[in-house]
Amino acid sequence: MFATYLTGESASLIGTSVHGVALPVLAVLHLHATPEQVAALYVLGQIPAFLLALPAGAFVDRHPKKPMMIATDLAAACLVAVIPVVAAAGTLSMPVLYTVALLLGSVTVLHQAAAGAIVPQLVAPALLHQATSRLGAALGAAGSAGTYLGTAVVAATGAAKAFALDAVSYLVSAWCASRITVAAAPPARSVRTSLITEVSQGVRYVARDPLLRPLALCLGGTGAGAGMVTAFYTWYLLTAVQTGPTGLGVIMGISAAGYPAGALAAPRIVGRFGPGTVLIVGVALYALMGVPLLVAGPGPLWLAVLAAAGALQLAAAACASATVRAVRQQVCPPHLQARAQQTATWLVAGSRPLAALAAGALASAAGVWAALLTGTLVLAVTALALWVSPVRNLAAMPVLTAPIPRASLPVTVRRIGARLSGLRHRSGSAEGTQ
Repeated sequence: MFATYLTGESASLIGTSVHGVALPVLAVLHLHATPEQVAALYVLGQIPAFLLALPAGAFVDRHPKKPMMIATDLAAACLVAVIPVVAAAGTLSMPVLYTVALLLGSVTVLHQAAAGAIVPQLVAPALLHQATSRLGAALGAAGSAGTYLGTAVVAATGAAKAFALDAVSYLVSAWCASRITVAAAPPARSVRTSLITEVSQGVRYVARDPLLRPLALCLGGTGAGAGMVTAFYTWYLLTAVQTGPTGLGVIMGISAAGYPAGALAAPRIVGRFGPGTVLIVGVALYALMGVPLLVAGPGPLWLAVLAAAGALQLAAAACASATVRAVRQQVCPPHLQARAQQTATWLVAGSRPLAALAAGALASAAGVWAALLTGTLVLAVTALALWVSPVRNLAAMPVLTAPIPRASLPVTVRRIGARLSGLRHRSGSAEGTQ
């Protein structure tokens, strides 16, 4: 069943990667979007995650996840199909792209909440880290393949028609989701509280946890830095670096190839160096590999440098991301899985659009390069903040040694003791974490 799940999510990401190549080409080269319009398009795609991530987590914790995955895939297919239809009618405009980005982002929030929370129902707890690594590798490979496919489709048929492939990918994902069989979920609570109360319970759980709190804040900081860079990444490559659509596809495709490599290597690297070291080095390397973009210029040499840096950057991101997910899924009780996941998602989602808006303002005042530099510095500061947190001493994957009552939402002494034991595991060290 996990293989079917992987197939569906990978198919969806192939289409999304085609979308990722076609959208900037369509906006910048065909609709002649300005830097401010490109930033607005990015923000509208991200803002639903900020507004909906927390309620989506509570909603998913209440209901079966498989039907949500199917419904959201079908809705996304319909939304994406609008672009080639409107383009064929000759009425495509930036407002149309804005609308699709906003609605598609909203549907994606719910799908990702369900797709992430369903994984512990598909694999045994001891296999969660391997499962998240395989998922990251599969998605990375799908992203790379989709980017190359998107480049070819855009060159052969035009950017607008490429979105039809994205719509088909969502249909494939929906079919795969309909074929999976999940383990029985924990029995529903006899007393259901309000959605707002359940959202606050998830936020408090993450805020009080000695491991999840710094990891969630790290994700928020990374989202802010990446949001500033991503808002102008494709625009800068297409204009200042003059890569053209083909060069853009090459950079994005080779970069995406680093993701599966990093994800597959994560369990082995974590086993050797410990999750704390892997997380800190991964975030630091992610920041460092953004520097070549700041000094790049036109030409094939810089094209190769940017592609290699992007591959290493995404490898680091995949390794760190798989480790974060594994830590969260190992220690989080089943009835809080989606809410814990979506609290972190909310921090990332909230930081990205705000950072993109700040980047747009900074670009208007000081230029796009200044916005890219600021985003890279934010990533570096995030790595430093993670280094001074208790995560630095996390030498082994923390494992919950005893079940927690479902009604016990605050972090208990027993859980803290179990996790601090994991923090002290390295070489018999008795060093405390806070």
